[in-house]
Amino acid sequence: MGVRGLQGFVASSCPHVCTTVNFKELAEQHQSKHPGCTPTIVVDAMCCLRYWYTPESWVCGGQWKEYFSVLRDFVRTFTDVGIKLVFFFDGMVEKEKRDVWVKRRLKNNREIARIFHYIKTHREQPSRSMFFIPSGLAIFTRFALKTLGQETLCSLQEADYEVASYGLQNNCLGILGEDTDYLIYDSCPYFSISELCLDSLSTVMLCREKLCASLGLCLADLPLLACLLGNDVVPEGMFETFRYKCLSFYTSVKENCDRRGNVILAVADHIAKVLRLYQGEKKLEEMLPLGPNKALFYKGMASYLLPGQKSPWISPKAKAITTLDKQIISVSSDPESKQESPESSDPESKQGSPESTDSGSKQESPVCTDPESKQEDPMCTDPESTQEVPMCTDPEFKEEDPVNMEPEIKRQVTMVSDTEILKVARAQHVQAESYLVYNIMASGEIECSNTLEDALDQALPSQAFVYRPVRQRVYSLLLADGHDGASFPPVQEWFVYSGNPLTHPDLVRPLQMSLPGGTPSLKLLWLNHEPGTHARRVEVLLACFDLSSSSEELQAVQSPFQGLCCLLAYLFVQVDTLCLEDLHAFIAQALCLSGKSAGHLADVQLDRVDPRAVQLGSLLVRGLTMLLLVNSACGFPWSTSDLMPWNVFDGKLFHEKYLQTEKGYTVEALVEQNRARLTQFHQLKSVVCKACLREDRRIASRQLWQPLHSGRRGRPGSGAHRTSFGNSRSDQGQHWREQGSGKRALPARLGQCRPQCQCLRQRQVCLPGSGMWAHKSPAHCTVRQG
Repeated sequence: MGVRGLQGFVASSCPHVCTTVNFKELAEQHQSKHPGCTPTIVVDAMCCLRYWYTPESWVCGGQWKEYFSVLRDFVRTFTDVGIKLVFFFDGMVEKEKRDVWVKRRLKNNREIARIFHYIKTHREQPSRSMFFIPSGLAIFTRFALKTLGQETLCSLQEADYEVASYGLQNNCLGILGEDTDYLIYDSCPYFSISELCLDSLSTVMLCREKLCASLGLCLADLPLLACLLGNDVVPEGMFETFRYKCLSFYTSVKENCDRRGNVILAVADHIAKVLRLYQGEKKLEEMLPLGPNKALFYKGMASYLLPGQKSPWISPKAKAITTLDKQIISVSSDPESKQESPESSDPESKQGSPESTDSGSKQESPVCTDPESKQEDPMCTDPESTQEVPMCTDPEFKEEDPVNMEPEIKRQVTMVSDTEILKVARAQHVQAESYLVYNIMASGEIECSNTLEDALDQALPSQAFVYRPVRQRVYSLLLADGHDGASFPPVQEWFVYSGNPLTHPDLVRPLQMSLPGGTPSLKLLWLNHEPGTHARRVEVLLACFDLSSSSEELQAVQSPFQGLCCLLAYLFVQVDTLCLEDLHAFIAQALCLSGKSAGHLADVQLDRVDPRAVQLGSLLVRGLTMLLLVNSACGFPWSTSDLMPWNVFDGKLFHEKYLQTEKGYTVEALVEQNRARLTQFHQLKSVVCKACLREDRRIASRQLWQPLHSGRRGRPGSGAHRTSFGNSRSDQGQHWREQGSGKRALPARLGQCRPQCQCLRQRQVCLPGSGMWAHKSPAHCTVRQG
């Protein structure tokens, strides 16, 4: 999120800090000064998502083929002038950023509610002013860039710290992003992504030296200024009174500055004329109202010191305070989640919120090992130490000495004790090859940001609940080492869904799978290359979706539709309000997608936008991210490219097919009169329907629902819901209707039983005439469901 108010101050009061530059010219100058060295720009990818996502349609689930084309053009433009790009993504969220993250998520919920209200009122997509990035954008961008041959890294701590460190240590041409923290780091030059003109390769460079000259400060003073103004570590309110006093004594108030701008000038003036005057004579804590926040304050300053750098404002005693603070924090880790707003950064994105436009914000992440603090790494925590430690993002990590992993493994021993497996997971995480696996194994905590879901539509569940059983089985696979089924540690889930105040994480227990011969070890799945191992990986993957009985049919599906069929079969078993027409739309759009170019998809015009179809699009895309998680956990039995949305899903195309099914289009019309597609359509439909029938799930046509639910325009309503997966699944985890927040509970058929309550182990039944669930015997349920 950066330094509070600094972006606006620079733009309005210090425009000379911003200089227009041309990357081609800078690259030529760099090569002349450093012969044989390729000019390299390190990119904070989370800051760039909003810039990259230019397709006109964003509400339908994502225009993925168009988006991939945009990324390809972006990379090619820099490559053509001899510039190498290195992309960094946020990999974790630090504990101290949790409150800020939660506030953004709740704010995003309100924005999403406005988006759905607009769609229902106007039957069209809102303007770009309400833009909300498609679900999974940050996740799939990682894989898109790797597909394009780019060096793509995922952070193990604060992403902007790793970006600044990489830029400094590798003598990079500069940093490309949108975060005022890059004005504070003493690293290579900082360039603005929002000002980038790709055609001319020109943008704005923000100069730290000119900023210091305007404020009368030295480069070493900038971390102190950042913490006094408020940043991602030090809350803005911590020094509010102090800043007010600085302003009251400041005599050079500028009329052309707003109040915040004058506050920045006043605080800088106080640093230059007061704090520096007594520097060395008095301790900083004697000159500032630190109080009980001393450790947090010094931690905030230390967070800006890159490897080998020192601060004149941090004494050895203060350094000890930050170290002690880190040790305390590492005992109780409670990390968190990230898909975010334009200013936050999630595995999803700092560009995620319609109104998040603050240039300085991003999703945060904990250290390599401690989900709570990036200060765990010696090079982050000891501002005075010149000891060089391999960067967490070193692409050569796989070759590093196991000794470097020892401190981390000791801290994470409660989750996974196998050093070799944890090292592999860490390396795959750093190289952006896996998704969420290392987070689960290292900290036992994962997160997922906002999804375009209509909180008022009770007929469709939140994706957080739909895919929870899948995640539970993955947890049992990843955390099996050293635990029997009864002692699995719970995983902390920070998932956004309607009614969740996010005051604390959901503690979710792993769910063991029933596999012949038991659940295989990760060493077998990840490291064994003997014949038969691949089949075992596929077997475990399907078991995670509880589709083992459909293994033969699913494996017979041709690429790239295996993953899609697996996902659809799972969805239609899990969500009983999905109808036959929904299945037709999903399959038809996937089959038609391969024959359409990005330009053709951009030209597709929709008669209207349907709120239910919007939610279905997001639900499927979130399912593709779950496929990535499962595929990673099982040792990559399926090709990652087959799980990418640009190969199997297009939001606008799906929306078009969905509207056509509402109009009664035939299957032939849905596949655009293509005989080959028609044959494939019936094959894929047959696989999904057979898998559902094995679980006693018969997919009904929308027309059969209409007489009972005319008030819902013929949509599947809430009057007839599946309450379990059948007798064989009654003990295999909660159905989504039993996992809600209390606000999404729906009526059910009378006389039906839902699975056992996890707190009392008692059956629950639907009360006659009420449509409400209750325990069969009187008792008070004290454990929060889900």
